[in-house]
Amino acid sequence: MTENPPYYQRHIFFCLNERSGEEACCARHKAQAAFDRCKSLSKAQGLLGAGKVRVNKAGCLDRCAGGPIAVVYPEGVWYSYVDESDIDEIVQSHLRDGIVVERLLTPPDVGR
Repeated sequence: MTENPPYYQRHIFFCLNERSGEEACCARHKAQAAFDRCKSLSKAQGLLGAGKVRVNKAGCLDRCAGGPIAVVYPEGVWYSYVDESDIDEIVQSHLRDGIVVERLLTPPDVGR
């Protein structure tokens, strides 16, 4: 049996979850703006579409302590980002060129 290629080469999910009270959540760290920037940069560079990249919103990814959080599949690479330049680097390096941005990796022991 031959294996079909994935529909998307890379798929990035941004946690946009908002929690009540004082509990940590990505929504309080401008996650929506990061998602919007990633989608717009990816579109401008012609990275979006079948066989290329998909940029998606997600609910809680359960790694709140490292937030804001994004994860890229199929590699399963988790990122903690801070600002627009971090998003730019993820798009340029990982989504476009397939090179993981080591400095933005979420530590493996960070959870909720």
